[in-house]
Amino acid sequence: MSREIQVTFDAHDPQALSSFWREALGYVHPGPPGVDLPEGADPLAAWDAFLDRAGVPEEERNAGSAVEDPEGRGPRIFFQRVPEGKVAKNRVHLDVRAAPGLAGEERMAALEAACDRLVALGATRVRRHEPAPPMSAGFLVMTDPEGNEFCLD
Repeated sequence: MSREIQVTFDAHDPQALSSFWREALGYVHPGPPGVDLPEGADPLAAWDAFLDRAGVPEEERNAGSAVEDPEGRGPRIFFQRVPEGKVAKNRVHLDVRAAPGLAGEERMAALEAACDRLVALGATRVRRHEPAPPMSAGFLVMTDPEGNEFCLD
């Protein structure tokens, strides 16, 4: 039996972190429940209006944020505000498949290009692991703007 999953991140700024991962993964912010967004509408602005109509106080509005795969293949990712900071290495992390089907220098060049794009969005490059056949095709370790580790694979 197959199950749908949601990956949840603890965050200080859920909306900012969800915006980073939206760009990193090519995901979208979903609109509020029961609201049909016209094409090109800003879903985050729609959420602000929705929460305003619902009477949600301003200080509670960035308690959570989500991004979804527009093709419906990948998991929904939810970001929830927590008061504590990150204190240790993640026990679970995302591998962003930035070079599927590529090998050797072509693969590493694609990973480096993806790394440059994500650094411009606020990620930090941590280290590069060179290809070591047959067990590793090579990958880059990075952190998102709040310090959560992920790999470009």
